[in-house]
Amino acid sequence: MTKGPYKWLNKSLETLHKANWYRSEKTVSNLPGSTLELEGKTVINFASNDYLGLAGDERLIQSAIAAVEQYGTGSTGSRLLSGHRDLHSQLEQAIARLKQTEDALVFSSGYLANIGTIAAIVGSKDLILGDIYNHSSLKNGAKLSGATVIEYLHCDFKDLAAKLEENRHQYRRCLITTDSVFSMDGDICQVPDLLSLGKKYDCMVLFDEAHATGVMGKTGAGCVEHFGCSGEEMIQVGTLSKALGSLGGYVAGSATLIDFLRNRSPSWIYTTALSPADTAAALRAIAIVETEPQRRAKLGENVTYFKQELSKIIPLSKGKNPVNLPSESPIICLGLESAKTALIASEKLKEAGIFAPAIRPPTVPTSRIRFSLMATHTTQQIEELLTVIRQI
Repeated sequence: MTKGPYKWLNKSLETLHKANWYRSEKTVSNLPGSTLELEGKTVINFASNDYLGLAGDERLIQSAIAAVEQYGTGSTGSRLLSGHRDLHSQLEQAIARLKQTEDALVFSSGYLANIGTIAAIVGSKDLILGDIYNHSSLKNGAKLSGATVIEYLHCDFKDLAAKLEENRHQYRRCLITTDSVFSMDGDICQVPDLLSLGKKYDCMVLFDEAHATGVMGKTGAGCVEHFGCSGEEMIQVGTLSKALGSLGGYVAGSATLIDFLRNRSPSWIYTTALSPADTAAALRAIAIVETEPQRRAKLGENVTYFKQELSKIIPLSKGKNPVNLPSESPIICLGLESAKTALIASEKLKEAGIFAPAIRPPTVPTSRIRFSLMATHTTQQIEELLTVIRQI
């Protein structure tokens, strides 16, 4: 007598509960912003990737409404069939302009952009070297490609160079992948050093600019611009759902690369096109990023102030069990000893009116509280967070 093919699910869920790895949704009932109505309670929001505060901006909302009225709610098919709209081309031109590349291609999500790009440009005869802390979409794109995958130590280019020296000559093509801003630590990749290694070993290099687009660089183009590397040959992938306040992903690069992806990227070819509303909202967001640098300046001021005050409470540490992790972005993390400790700390923050989630394995190797700063946070809101941190 069999127990049934699905009985293992209950046992697996029990294991997640025991390890304090279990997750569930938390319902938000108001417009995105620096405060949230979270399950009936008003809290200051330090959990959002809406770095510039655009997700609730009236201009994006009106652009989305106008697009729905003109084009409808859905794109109805893939871009190569019935799904293409002039809005998509306008958005791609705007992204290429912002990223200072020849062309760009819009996907229905950042995750699809990564897996579709990687699967298209490398295969079973090729090699991928990825930072061990890369986002899940980069890791899974590498697996789906069928290429040989080797991880290098986090932002350790000596380790990467050693692995390239040992393995590169055995493969047809090689792709190096990395986040530019690492989503769960907040530190950034040294773009020039990685590009230099790519040139030395004849490798393609892909930067995931998801948490850098709109935030880093003189014009908000990302870490590539921040390091003065715009115009160099590389692949840049990003999202429209964070600082740009909408939904979707993009790839930016040479015209040849983009033309190739239109013909070979499965997650673009076989997926319904990004909706008119999301496309129009992202297009408006890019225009705001280009014309309102004060938003980015305010975000920088908030990040600098919070980091300075936090370091007075908890000094920066770089040991095996870091507490206040070094960060050069709006993502600032406090490392904690266990998933249980992180959950308790997050709950205490929530009780005090602060929403900052516990990030636990397997998402990250060590548990932490992750704070995301926004341009729309007031000094008083940041002070309230600092006061609660002192207390707990």
